[in-house]
Amino acid sequence: MKIHARWMALAAVLALAACETVPPPPPPPADAPVVLPAHIAAALADPARPEADRARDALRRPGEVLRFAGLKPGMKVVDLIPGTGYFTRIFSKAVGPTGRVYAYVPDELTALAKGRPPSVAAFAGKAPYANTRMILQTLPSFSAPEKVDMVFTAQNYHDMHLAFMGPADLSVVNKRVFQALKPGGVYIVIDHSARAGSGLRDSDTLHRIDAAFVRKEIEAAGFIFVGESKILRNPKDPLTANVFDASIRGKTDQFVYKFRKPGSAR
Repeated sequence: MKIHARWMALAAVLALAACETVPPPPPPPADAPVVLPAHIAAALADPARPEADRARDALRRPGEVLRFAGLKPGMKVVDLIPGTGYFTRIFSKAVGPTGRVYAYVPDELTALAKGRPPSVAAFAGKAPYANTRMILQTLPSFSAPEKVDMVFTAQNYHDMHLAFMGPADLSVVNKRVFQALKPGGVYIVIDHSARAGSGLRDSDTLHRIDAAFVRKEIEAAGFIFVGESKILRNPKDPLTANVFDASIRGKTDQFVYKFRKPGSAR
């Protein structure tokens, strides 16, 4: 019995040694391609997208951003301050024919355009983006024709604080966003980072905003902070240059924040 016990102990030691000599599988490379949901990948591959939009994808990384946002077919989405419609077109194809996209253009921007129609007017409600509607309304009067699943704004939150927007009272605007969402709906905010603690100081001069300030302001409207995607973070950005400066344009450090309306809210 003693010999048998010794052999059992020896076998266990040898087995443990053998395991220790087998190297663990290597981790995936840091630049491993991200697998996007099929509906988002198809939206990015949409042949009707302008080439100028496609050229921006490498820096804006819309696929990863919208995967983090939780965009799904059939959703109702508001693209708040859509600009040229870069994200509006992607939303349209990703939510599909059972979904709806509202491109919300504040009247304050229309006034600045001196009569020129918003860029999204050229394709909203028309094939191949027939599920898209344009809304022209003042920012403080923000609303949607129906309860929506997502309100999304990219690189515009700091602008909503500036004088040409009224200035708008963002405590009111954020509460209206809250009201426009379904219970459990999400509010996605992307913007250029300013230095911590700077608040609104750089919003007009550098077109940047303090991420912590944004979070506090949106949470005050009743939203729950879900988390942040670091997909657009750039630690090399000194945060001191205007975002349109050639040295940093398109490569600014940006925060991507996700907030949720509580499921119990109405």
